[in-house]
Amino acid sequence: MRDSAVAVGAVLGILYLFPIIIAFVSSATWHKRLERWTPAFAGVAIQATTGLRHLAIGPWGGLGVLAIWAGAALVAGALMLRLRDA
Repeated sequence: MRDSAVAVGAVLGILYLFPIIIAFVSSATWHKRLERWTPAFAGVAIQATTGLRHLAIGPWGGLGVLAIWAGAALVAGALMLRLRDA
């Protein structure tokens, strides 16, 4: 995205849209599965020091999930730069 405001809006949309969608999932099993792959919940899991048994994912798993999201963003950015830039 060439406009920084659009890029910031897209990132905030990704961060805030997933928890809203997960709130509408009625199945407890799917709710927990989706929480494991959400960047917002992964970031909270990394910061947690107590009550780790109640989290959907552990701190190291949360770090891995955030690394996957960051890697995917870098790959998408590199592809967009390669395909669109003159």
